[in-house]
Amino acid sequence: MAGRRYFQRGHASVPAAHLSSGFSGVLRPVAGLATLAACVILVFLFSSCVARNPTDVVGLASTTGTAQAQAPSAITQRPSLFDSALAKVQDAAHQLSGSASSGLQARPLSGEALLEVLPLLGQAEARLIDIYRLISQGQHREALLKASVLVEDHPNFHLAHLVHGDLLSVQALPVRQLGDVPDTKAQAAAEQLAALRDESARRLRALIERPPQGSIPTQFLALSSQSRHAIAVDASRSRLYLFENLTPTRSGSNGFAAPRLRLLGDFYISVGLQGIEKTVEGDKRTPLGVYYITSNLNPNNLPDLYGVGALPINYPNPLDVQRGKTGSGIWLHGTPREQFVRAPLASDGCVVLSNPDLERLLATVQIRTTPVVIAPSLEWVMPESLDAERQPFEAALEAWRSAKSQGQLEDLKGFYSSRFQNQGRDLAQWWPRVEGELRSAGAARDLQLKEVSMLRWRDSQDTMVVTFGEVAHGQTRGVTKRQYWARERDQWKIFFEGNT
Repeated sequence: MAGRRYFQRGHASVPAAHLSSGFSGVLRPVAGLATLAACVILVFLFSSCVARNPTDVVGLASTTGTAQAQAPSAITQRPSLFDSALAKVQDAAHQLSGSASSGLQARPLSGEALLEVLPLLGQAEARLIDIYRLISQGQHREALLKASVLVEDHPNFHLAHLVHGDLLSVQALPVRQLGDVPDTKAQAAAEQLAALRDESARRLRALIERPPQGSIPTQFLALSSQSRHAIAVDASRSRLYLFENLTPTRSGSNGFAAPRLRLLGDFYISVGLQGIEKTVEGDKRTPLGVYYITSNLNPNNLPDLYGVGALPINYPNPLDVQRGKTGSGIWLHGTPREQFVRAPLASDGCVVLSNPDLERLLATVQIRTTPVVIAPSLEWVMPESLDAERQPFEAALEAWRSAKSQGQLEDLKGFYSSRFQNQGRDLAQWWPRVEGELRSAGAARDLQLKEVSMLRWRDSQDTMVVTFGEVAHGQTRGVTKRQYWARERDQWKIFFEGNT
């Protein structure tokens, strides 16, 4: 079965343009890189960071002997291109604080701040960031040595090659502006250069906009200890966040504990070629919603396209089915040998990581119990702030449990939506199963809900994805159920229920 699934729609494709001979210089350690300095070092700091007047900027090579001989007064009177761009990015980051609805905080690109972030990043990305730190401190030789080792270790890391090429060229020539290459080269590699600019800009944004310590995405209202880890994807920033679940099972005799998630990893990812919000098979979009990892595919049964492995998710989930969405085969997977990472928009709908980053996921997460939230953008809050959102739903869930425990069929049926569906059965077709279950149980019995997870998804409607163990009082084992609730006229109603 696993050996056949890679033919399904939804997997990453390799656009021919990204591997064309017009950009082959990127894959060579030295040859062609100095002439492809269009994305050199400051590509990482956004192309918009160039000074308004080109005469106000001195190239990165202003600290070299060549530049000193050519423009001694400029060195003392004007900052380098790197410093000018860095200052602009820092200013933009500070303007974000207090105004961004995402809850992220602006952080300076200081050594101390980077030391906090680097352990969370993929190893290769952390090494690239460290090279930028050395450049910002004027330690170009040390940066060049580290860049040389990085491209040797990862010869398919295109962005790293461009940085390495710039550090080579800066030894002899001033870099006057971003995109300072012959027009013929820039035109031949226009699409690839644009993709790298986008990639590098998103990597930088992930450094200057950081989740506050202890904050979590708003979707995680409660998380069972059975879910040892959780994943959240922010498509706007091309980031995947891996969490360890430290949540206690209960906060006391009543209620659920505020979720406690520790950020373990912060990885660059790619999504669909046509963006997000998948609706139909073959639209090359990545779905949005709350999903769970369903399996771990053996890489020996997969083509090289998927790298070191794949983690399928349960798209389409019951909400997607209600909305008539089609397609299948949405995975978290790696990259082929030719590429270290993909452009931000480059898959047929899957979420694509570098192979080293995917290996970390494969070694960490569990199937069936690991939730995956894929959002256009994440909103980060402190866990306690979610109490007010969780408690009203918790009351509805408790009322459902009580009605079922007491065998009150009419009251129980009132919790189910008229648009209920389960494997093609509507509520009228499915309800006899509930009646039969209660009759077979005999007298009223107290049901307990254990290991409850609540994940909230809000777009055009408000949805709750709830997973719990349903155990009769006095018993030690039960069934694990998953329900999908939606707010209808200010009341929570169940539109799907099934066993996991």
